[in-house]
Amino acid sequence: MAIKFDLIQTMGLAVLVYALGMLIKSKVALFRKYFIPAPVIGGLIASIIIFAGVQTGAYKVTLTSTLQNYFMNLFFCCTGFTCSIAIIKKSGRLGAILAVGAVFFLVVQNVVGVALAGVFGINKLLGIAMGSISMSGGVGSGAAFGPTLEQLGAEGGTTVGVAAATFGLLMGSLVGGPVAERLITKYHLKSKYAEEEPSAEASVKEVISEKHYFISMVEVILAAAVGSYIHALLVKASGLTFPYYVGCLFGGMLFRNVMDAKKLNLKMKEVDLIGNVSLNLFLSLALMNLNIAKLINLAGPMIAILLVQTIVMMLWAYFVTFRSMGGDYEAAVMAAGHCGVGLGQTPNAVANMAAVIEKNGPAPNAWFVLPVITVVFINIMNPIIITTFINLFK
Repeated sequence: MAIKFDLIQTMGLAVLVYALGMLIKSKVALFRKYFIPAPVIGGLIASIIIFAGVQTGAYKVTLTSTLQNYFMNLFFCCTGFTCSIAIIKKSGRLGAILAVGAVFFLVVQNVVGVALAGVFGINKLLGIAMGSISMSGGVGSGAAFGPTLEQLGAEGGTTVGVAAATFGLLMGSLVGGPVAERLITKYHLKSKYAEEEPSAEASVKEVISEKHYFISMVEVILAAAVGSYIHALLVKASGLTFPYYVGCLFGGMLFRNVMDAKKLNLKMKEVDLIGNVSLNLFLSLALMNLNIAKLINLAGPMIAILLVQTIVMMLWAYFVTFRSMGGDYEAAVMAAGHCGVGLGQTPNAVANMAAVIEKNGPAPNAWFVLPVITVVFINIMNPIIITTFINLFK
């Protein structure tokens, strides 16, 4: 039996998936304790149900996920609005340290992938496919670099890269919370903003109005449109493969800083709401679209390599990211975020951080610094590092 969901029906299903995740999370203390995002919970259940139908031959579900990338790009544009130059300057030292650590970890991932590929006797280029191509680069990077690997003799390079990235998308959402939980518990960390209570005047100012929400939505859409041209310029000027959402991020940053310079009234409460809605819908769509078959069909060596990559990421976040970022509560939030972006994609990182912040209180520096630094420096440096490793081991 073929079951096809059109665009509206798919979005309705995504909302139900998110609601299911919220319901289960509210009932299961373990999910709340380890900050497992609601879209991950509901999305995994949906993907398993879809997979079961394919495996048994009882039914095949086809989704229309046209809006998945739209919501991802909209979310990144909203993230760009949080990145004012003044805030970046305030966290300049942390940002510089994080940039160096994030870029160096790309090398670590490829070294681990190549070394373990040698141990298992498989093509070392497939080790790179299970390194920073898929782990930090994501599904898009796996699909982009796969044909190059195959041309150089790494049979199945595209499939391996996409499957590894799918695995990373899952693990990036699952391991960040436990890492942060361990750090927060072990070192008794607290948000220094957690005990601040908003004044009555501030509460009134934070009320969301229909007019301000509409204006903010228009600003975000226009910024994303400008970002699409920034993306085209980046690709043309550098010759590198930049994800589309990088342009949207810069579009939001451009609008934010122009508005700051012109002292225009920007309603960040509304922008944050648009970003949060977009993030949750994107993750619901992405997770329920996971191809479980690709995870199950991974050969033994691939499973071993990907599990080692996950452990290495957790150890790096726990010992290196946490300590280099200052060893405080915000550093623990960044450690959770680095797990997300180092194994999955930046939305996983932000979802991890949002879940930790929801329970333990604000972490403004982590929230601003990690998405900006990782999306910029990983996407700039990863293609260069990948190309270097491919040339070394082709």
